[in-house]
Amino acid sequence: MSERTPVLIVGAGLAGLSTAVFLGLHGTPSLVVERHPSTSTQPKARGQQHHVMEALGYVGLAEAMVEASPRTTGFRLRIAESASGPVLREILHDTFLQLDDITPARSADASQASAERALAARARELGAEIRFSTTLESFEQSESGVRATLSDASGTRTVLADYLVAADGHRSPVRERLGIGTHGRGALGHSILWLIRADLTHLVGDRQVLYNLQNPELSGGTGVLVSTDHRDQFVAGVGYDPETQALADFPADRAVEQIRLITGLPDLEVEILDADTTEIGMHVADRFSSGRAHLVGDAAHTMPPQGGLGGNTAVMDGFYLAWKLAAVLRGEAGPGLLDSHDTERRPVGELIAENQYKNAIERSMPHLKRPDDTPPIEDPGMLLFGYRHNGAVVPEPGEDGELLEDPTEPTGRPGSRAPHVRLTTSDGELSTIDLFGREFVLLTESEAWAKAAEQVAADLGVRLRAHLLGGEMTGDWAAKYGVTTDGAVLVRPDRFIAWRSPGAGDGRDLAAALRTVLCR
Repeated sequence: MSERTPVLIVGAGLAGLSTAVFLGLHGTPSLVVERHPSTSTQPKARGQQHHVMEALGYVGLAEAMVEASPRTTGFRLRIAESASGPVLREILHDTFLQLDDITPARSADASQASAERALAARARELGAEIRFSTTLESFEQSESGVRATLSDASGTRTVLADYLVAADGHRSPVRERLGIGTHGRGALGHSILWLIRADLTHLVGDRQVLYNLQNPELSGGTGVLVSTDHRDQFVAGVGYDPETQALADFPADRAVEQIRLITGLPDLEVEILDADTTEIGMHVADRFSSGRAHLVGDAAHTMPPQGGLGGNTAVMDGFYLAWKLAAVLRGEAGPGLLDSHDTERRPVGELIAENQYKNAIERSMPHLKRPDDTPPIEDPGMLLFGYRHNGAVVPEPGEDGELLEDPTEPTGRPGSRAPHVRLTTSDGELSTIDLFGREFVLLTESEAWAKAAEQVAADLGVRLRAHLLGGEMTGDWAAKYGVTTDGAVLVRPDRFIAWRSPGAGDGRDLAAALRTVLCR
């Protein structure tokens, strides 16, 4: 006997669990299967940038990420010979874009382990079923759905799903079975990582730290020291050559020697809690979709850790894909809407992965720099809020398909993120960003547009809500959105602008725009 689920998600990491959470936000249940016995127990990636926190706010998880963040006095990012110095360069976050005028959200610093636990719990609350120690053995697609064979300790079973989401990591068996190749910079290097316990209070103080180290005395000439959730635990790592070295070549005495070089403390007392190896590379899938299967997270793009956007991009993959899957499953959209997953997310994945490659070269691997390598965009605000989606939108005349724009000077054009504007209401202040997340939204000061939106929603059977600004909800929004007070702006559930009318119009224009975006 077979089971049925609207969406089968393979992998319960950041990407898979985020997809399940955001599907739940839109009322669509899912089945998540994970071959490991639990969510991650390792520190791994950490930190939730502001755009992620906007998305997590829609599902009530932003505060949980803040609560899971270590209580520290700040963050220090340095390029140095050792954690004790000399410092080659300090990357100062106060020189980055000041985001108060771009977003109402704040960042968090929860570890991947903490974030995955919170996502899993919320996914279940929103209707997802999560099965650990469960493996996808095989699957096949047809015009009507996906037939998958799963195995666990009790045996094998068949699951019928409308759609399959591959969130199964950088090696992605699903991607391989789909015959999707990858491109990019390839493998850049390999590292040995130790989880250590040591008292570094006098060195790092009450801060979270990330030191990228360049030192010929270190194995491979490179190293890293990263804080964890515990003030006396750190991840320390060095480079190694897998052709000539292995983890066994670093016994306890040599490991301690390397860790002392990393910290610059020759007499440091160190307890090694765990050790592992990892490959640092940059790979992007040639396609993010194939039939009814869609790639997210590391299955779609892997990147060096320098820049800290890998895990954030994985979460956002789920955010941007989920509303489209839900709309198609509800019958509001045609299947063609899902083609925009590749059209929109692959260019962004390539942009961010390439930028993190450049960060890696600048911070950790200068010996790999090529003459034609351009400097990275170090300011995350540009990448988080400046990228555009040129797929499920109604382009305007003269659209140049530009992938990146300055978020401090928003254009309001279709394909760009809806700008943050502070609004005043009788209940206090809120942001335009707070109005999005669950449905299509029409922003307008025109009663005629608001009535048209109500009629279009009923006629098309689409979740569409008009917010009539300028009355009890006021703010200087029209200029940032590029319209007059007689105009209207259609915003997708993922807070990207789908269409706008600079001035007066009627319901036929709005209905035509929605049909175009939803591929109807």
